[in-house]
Amino acid sequence: MKILIEKQYRNVLILVSLLVLGTSCKKEEAVNKETTLPFFNSALFTPEWIPESSKVYDKIHTIADFEFVNQDGNKVTNKTYEGKIYVADFFFVTCPGICPMLEKNMSILQDKYLKDDNVLLLSHTVMPSKDSVPVLKQYATENGINSNKWNLVTGDKKQIYDLARTSYFADEDFVKTQDEDAFIHTENFILIDKKGRIRGVYNGTLKLETQRLMRHIELLKKES
Repeated sequence: MKILIEKQYRNVLILVSLLVLGTSCKKEEAVNKETTLPFFNSALFTPEWIPESSKVYDKIHTIADFEFVNQDGNKVTNKTYEGKIYVADFFFVTCPGICPMLEKNMSILQDKYLKDDNVLLLSHTVMPSKDSVPVLKQYATENGINSNKWNLVTGDKKQIYDLARTSYFADEDFVKTQDEDAFIHTENFILIDKKGRIRGVYNGTLKLETQRLMRHIELLKKES
């Protein structure tokens, strides 16, 4: 009888050990921060590593539908970027401050992924009243922007600003003041995955941050 009890006890211990080991492996896989990028679900930009098995996986924040016109006068929508990794930012043509640096680092991304159909770029003007299609076309020509890789878009100001604030969380001042009339001027590059979800935020004026962004693009490309 004693031998039977000891044998059953050992079996229970083995079963518990296997369960603990299995749970530990699952946790380690779910939070592997070296090979998996986080998701960003709010303007606080708190990184969240959410496994596909999570109940909230299907509720991850995604970029809302949009429709704009690019430098060639062609319609650009969220469908244009469906199934693509892309980098988004906000600028205006006559910006004398951060925008030239944003353009320079976006151009680095354009050159890097020029022949990679899985990676695209998207720049929204925050001054659509002045940045018409001809103005954007001239800007694109002067800066060697390839419209097959990089769309400069203009359109309805309210849609652009709403998208910037509620989809890309690109307006830090709005988070603090909720002032809808405030001008948007951000240095952020926002990395979007193939399902329209935010996976990274970077200072687009810094070459070092652009290099970090490219490393993260490579990680995204490995995701199924």
